[in-house]
Amino acid sequence: QVQLVESGGGLVQAGGSLRLSCAASGRTFSGYAMGWFRQAPGKERDFVTSIRWTGGFTYHADSVKGRFTISRDYAKSTVYLQMNNLKPEDTAVYYCAARPSPNHMVSAPTGYDYWGQGTQVTVSS
Repeated sequence: QVQLVESGGGLVQAGGSLRLSCAASGRTFSGYAMGWFRQAPGKERDFVTSIRWTGGFTYHADSVKGRFTISRDYAKSTVYLQMNNLKPEDTAVYYCAARPSPNHMVSAPTGYDYWGQGTQVTVSS
């Protein structure tokens, strides 16, 4: 059974940085794509970025290009989301997700089969 556990959220001032981690377990993830989504109160869950586990190809939402970077560590079976120059509008619960396909250019939440519990990121102005 695939399990995803996020960590690294917290409170940060605008302009600051955070790095989120997603520890993945339950199988090997070659052939999978991993994604990060976020959901603010009263809003839909939005795509942030994704990565093909094998090869490391990435895909980003326009709103985070140049500020957020996704990466993965094979040995630790962990996906990271480095967030720089954070803005108050980045405040949300951030979720890690996995899909059993190498096609990482999928932004719809329904395209992902496995989800973590989420971690809160709050950016103060």
